[in-house]
Amino acid sequence: MAKTSAQGQNQAAGATSKKAVNPALMKPVQPSSELAEIVGSRPLPRSEITKKVWDHIKKNNLQNPDNKREILADDKLERVFGAKKLSMFEMTKAINRHVS
Repeated sequence: MAKTSAQGQNQAAGATSKKAVNPALMKPVQPSSELAEIVGSRPLPRSEITKKVWDHIKKNNLQNPDNKREILADDKLERVFGAKKLSMFEMTKAINRHVS
């Protein structure tokens, strides 16, 4: 059975379609003093900062039990978020204000 050109293109694309990592996301950034209380003071990639913030949220049970998309900030997170409650979709924007 002969392959159609679309099948050949899909297979060729699949063979080389490894997800490229955006180098800007892997570049270490310096956390602010407020954020450093949660993630540490050394420069880290943004992905690692986000992971450490989520670790803090889960360790301290800071997700709203009625709405898991909502984070109920403790004192440390409130200084980073600027609010007592924040949607997990707004979290990255809040964190980005605390890195340079």
